[in-house]
Amino acid sequence: MFYEYKGKKPTIHETSYISDDVVITGDVTIEEEVSIWFKTVIRGDVAPVHIGKKSNVQDLCLLHQSPDMPLIIEDEVTIGHQVTLHSAIIRKKALVGMGSIILDGAEIGEQAFIGAGSLVPPGKKIPPRTLAFGRPAKVIRNLTDEDIKEMNRIKESYVEKGQYYKKLQN
Repeated sequence: MFYEYKGKKPTIHETSYISDDVVITGDVTIEEEVSIWFKTVIRGDVAPVHIGKKSNVQDLCLLHQSPDMPLIIEDEVTIGHQVTLHSAIIRKKALVGMGSIILDGAEIGEQAFIGAGSLVPPGKKIPPRTLAFGRPAKVIRNLTDEDIKEMNRIKESYVEKGQYYKKLQN
């Protein structure tokens, strides 16, 4: 379901897959080949939400923001099941593991990996190509080439799945 909020409507690229039970409201922009999965809620009723190309937002996620603090997901990002993102920046090719919470002003660096169940507190910056884990999240180690390869495999599988499901909708 898509809702206008105070004159702002979601803008969704025609190549993106949005599950039928997703709710998207207000100032939300979704670029090419994005997939938004079952039971996710994306509310752009406080500040903008931007989701970059080939990103995926998996089942049961919640995306929202605080006043004057947009939520930005750059290109080729993977957001795992049941993640909450609130007024954060997720840089290119990062992965946020299942059940994690990323709060206002936090920034996840390019190709960084947030381990499942982590809490990234307000304003925390996670460096590029690192694994961060815990409550609060702390950098555990640098990522290996194998880690990056696996993150890319996951992202590509969601691009493929999204395009498959999109064909079923048409």
